[in-house]
Amino acid sequence: MINRIRDIRKEKGWTLAELADACTPPTTAQTIGRLETGMRNLSIKWMDRIAAALEVDPEMLVRSEKSEAPMVVARLRNAGPEALDSPREAIMPADIAGEGSLTVLTVEESVGEFRPGDMLYLRQIAPEDAPHAINRDVLVPRAGGRFYFGRLIDRQGDFVGILPPGSGQKQQVVESPAWIAVAEMLVRRL
Repeated sequence: MINRIRDIRKEKGWTLAELADACTPPTTAQTIGRLETGMRNLSIKWMDRIAAALEVDPEMLVRSEKSEAPMVVARLRNAGPEALDSPREAIMPADIAGEGSLTVLTVEESVGEFRPGDMLYLRQIAPEDAPHAINRDVLVPRAGGRFYFGRLIDRQGDFVGILPPGSGQKQQVVESPAWIAVAEMLVRRL
C-alpha cells in the first residue's frame, strides 16, 4: 500500500504542524512526518484520526501499488491549457471508478463554466472511440507537450475538432492525437 497522507496534506496547503494540531487529540508534527514517510506504522486508529482532521475518507489515505494514480498534467487559464513542468499525483475522488487512466486538469482562471480551484478528472480513451465523446469536454495532447481543451464537436478520419470553453475562441483541430481524455468528474470546492 502507498501512503498518501503527504499528498493530501499538501493539496490542502497544510503544514505538518497544522495537521498535527487538527488531529483529535492533537499530536506532534514529528509524529505526522513519521507516519507520512512510513517510519511509523499507519494503524487503523491513526488513519481514522488523520482522515477526520483532513476531512477525507480514511481509505483515501492509502492506495494499492497496483492502482494507477490520477496525474495532474495541465492547468487551465484564459489562454487555454498549459502543461505542467512535471505532472503531479492528484487525490483520487472516492466515488470515481472505471477503466482507463485518469488525467487531471486544474483550473487557475475563470474560463467558460469553470472556476479557479476546480479540478476536472478526465478518463483517457483511444482516438478511435472519439465518436462516443462528441459534445463532451475533452483534453487532447498536441505537439511539443501542449494540450487543447474544450468541447469535442467533430471527428473526421484522423482529425478531431475542439471548441474551447472561452467566448469568441475558434475551433481547434488536432490530427491523430495519441489519446483523448473525456471529462468524467468536476470537483469544486465550496
